[in-house]
Amino acid sequence: MTEILIASNNQGKIKEIKALLADFDVDVRSLKDAGVDIDVPETGKTFRENAALKAETLSKKLNRITIADDSGLVVDALNGEPGIYSARYSGPEKNSEKNIDKLLGKLEGVPAERRTAHFVCVLALSQPGKPTRFVEGRCPGMITTERRGENGFGYDPVFLIPERQMTFAEMGDAEKNKMSHRARALRLLREKWIGWVGDDQ
Repeated sequence: MTEILIASNNQGKIKEIKALLADFDVDVRSLKDAGVDIDVPETGKTFRENAALKAETLSKKLNRITIADDSGLVVDALNGEPGIYSARYSGPEKNSEKNIDKLLGKLEGVPAERRTAHFVCVLALSQPGKPTRFVEGRCPGMITTERRGENGFGYDPVFLIPERQMTFAEMGDAEKNKMSHRARALRLLREKWIGWVGDDQ
């Protein structure tokens, strides 16, 4: 079984990735699982650049296959904010509640039809001696005017899936994992896995 390291300390992301790869022939390890305490600065200007920075730094340092996820919320009425700064929207402490407060404050008075948004997830796969590969998943939705639901993490309480009339936070993990940006990116990664990594690890 191939061991892969997930270059993240975000327990919400780790939980989702492990669930989405549970039936795949890989052993998913978080930085905490691997006893690694490294925080790679996200100095890139795009999701792809940040994902590459994290995956390549850890793959090179630890000499193992590494997947990095860089993801965020893109709101049309805010010209793409918070984008790559989604986790740090309200400050470097990465406080989800404050991030949501800031987002809702900026969208105050914006009518429902203009509250369109989408989540983006870029996964970078880095392995020693091979070029870094990328997949991207997107999930369209709308931003609500108030928090709804208790599940999920990050902006999930205000991200509405129109056809379901539910936020990610109102869904259970299983339902969210059928349609989320991260699920879509991981499905693409699974499709490309043999060609990129091989089946003889």
